Amino acid sequence: MKKSLLLFAAIYCLGNTVYAQRSNKWQYLFNGTSVNELRGYKMDTFPDAWKVENGALVAQTNVPNVDLVTKDTYTNFDLTLEWAVSVGGNSGIFYNVQENSSHESGNGNSPNWLDNFEFQLLDDIGFNDHEPRRSAGSLYDLITPQNKHLKPVGEYNTARLLVDHGHVEQWVNGEKVVEYELGSKELNDLISKSKYRNNPNFAKSTSGHIMFQHHGQKVWLKNIKIKRL
Repeated sequence: MKKSLLLFAAIYCLGNTVYAQRSNKWQYLFNGTSVNELRGYKMDTFPDAWKVENGALVAQTNVPNVDLVTKDTYTNFDLTLEWAVSVGGNSGIFYNVQENSSHESGNGNSPNWLDNFEFQLLDDIGFNDHEPRRSAGSLYDLITPQNKHLKPVGEYNTARLLVDHGHVEQWVNGEKVVEYELGSKELNDLISKSKYRNNPNFAKSTSGHIMFQHHGQKVWLKNIKIKRL
């Protein structure tokens, strides 16, 4: 009986160890073909507003905007991807998203654009807003990116978003461009002077979906990978 209990305990521990090892390994959210890990905002299915073309997720134009969200939710994670935009293209990566907002008719922004932090993806030259703290790589409307080197419009850039127990980093093309601490006085002071200042719900969620914005312009996303921390 003791041997059986010891064997069961060993198998149980081994199973937990294997699960833990698997849970913090890189996982594809999009590998060039499968969209099984993604769906439309407030939808059960993958939206027609995005297509898989030549190994990339491509936001379609002249269609109603539908953002993509991960089916799973995340708290601490390391996310990497490649992205490109068309001339004047605009998109973004949001995290800790809760699907509790509705799209406003005629508004090109995401339903959650005033509720969550955004890693901006943008054509800095062709888009009509040239404010640095809303440029590509920025923490949108809060922190201007530093040491940023973008590829020409239409070419792929890399992005990395690290959220690690309150410490957040944003990377573009191998360079850390933004760094901040959630809940810090420095960040709260920036929020108090931003577009978010009158929104009591801004950044209140500490876990949720990751969202990729459909802003009405062409954007390409590929090799989207994530690792839980």
